[in-house]
Amino acid sequence: MSYEERSAGHKSVIAKKLLDTIVAKKSNLCASADVRTTDELLALLDKVGPYICMAKTHIDIIDDFTYEKTVKGIQELAKKHNFLIFEDRKFADIGSTVKAQYKGGVYRIAEWADITNAHGVPGPGIVAGLHEAAKETTSDPRGLLMLAELSSKGSLAKGKYTEECVAIADDFPEFVFGFIAQNKFQSSKGNDWLILTPGVGLDEKGDGLGQQYRTVDEVIKNGSDVIIVGRGLYGNNRDAVKEAKRYRDAGWNAYLSRI
Repeated sequence: MSYEERSAGHKSVIAKKLLDTIVAKKSNLCASADVRTTDELLALLDKVGPYICMAKTHIDIIDDFTYEKTVKGIQELAKKHNFLIFEDRKFADIGSTVKAQYKGGVYRIAEWADITNAHGVPGPGIVAGLHEAAKETTSDPRGLLMLAELSSKGSLAKGKYTEECVAIADDFPEFVFGFIAQNKFQSSKGNDWLILTPGVGLDEKGDGLGQQYRTVDEVIKNGSDVIIVGRGLYGNNRDAVKEAKRYRDAGWNAYLSRI
């Protein structure tokens, strides 16, 4: 099915928004902005913003974080360039704890991140807690991705764990709209999961710290809907604009070939 067809029938408001953004920009590229300062982060997102459907942040690695400059800066760029914000928080605790982590603290993630993600290890309570936090914090749509599979070498996120993540997600179709994964999954309840895949590279095969890269064509053919690219855009003094265009075109062409 095309992105347009899937948007028309999707149960998740945030999934619809993401799919519509992908279609409008002809881009299924998510930029993983793993930089250490607010200025670096905002400069990078301003450069690649026109070519991405989503920006993925690790807000807790920003050394000079302030809500006023960092968060509001990201929000302004998301509006300017029409992309969604995905905070890669990887929540992994009991429901009451993640609810507090998502709503409050220094980062107040539920206030500004369209999307976040969580491990399935604690069980369904983690999703229930995050869903409550989202509803209590904002009227804007929020979405959750379950970490069903990882791209790192030796990852334990596989087999029975992955199956249980899918089962948990099936009970929250309006909040959980997909997975961080390497493969496509089937829902026992007819839910249409979006698959977002990290570990995508057109040049390198790994980073020496366990990361393994697959090509754009490989992951899209295997069922991925959004490719997540970080250092491939800006590492090793790359031209971020040039690389963003390159990955955008590769991702879109791979999608067209798939459908």
